[in-house]
Amino acid sequence: MVDHPRARKVAERIQVIVAQMIDTRIKDPRLGFVTITDVRVTGDLQNASVFYTVLGDEEARTGSAAALESAKGLIRSEVGKQTGIRLTPTLEFFLDSIPENAATFDAALHEAHRRDQELDALRKTASYAGDEDPYKKPAAPEQAAADDDA
Repeated sequence: MVDHPRARKVAERIQVIVAQMIDTRIKDPRLGFVTITDVRVTGDLQNASVFYTVLGDEEARTGSAAALESAKGLIRSEVGKQTGIRLTPTLEFFLDSIPENAATFDAALHEAHRRDQELDALRKTASYAGDEDPYKKPAAPEQAAADDDA
């Protein structure tokens, strides 16, 4: 996929516009504490995917998704006015899964650290099952000569 500098600039501008709209102009009571995390615009500037997170439980997420869906037209018209591009991109809102993924990674790292500590404790109290060095060593030259004479 080719990275288009103009699409990147438009995406950054759309992110600011949408965040300002959510903060100041959208007064839907279903809208929770929404943060716009990323915007991706196609190379032809026709479609924009807006990624957001919501602070709260599942009910806050579904309410915020419904509020954003109902305000999509108002947000899109404001994006068209403020960007000044010929064709205003269509907006699609996607719930960003970054916080859930971060919590999963954090839990995995804590579990790995806990297991490392357990293993370190076992190593400190461990002893060899047999001799310390179980490998055969070549005999010393004098002993090899004495074994050959015998």
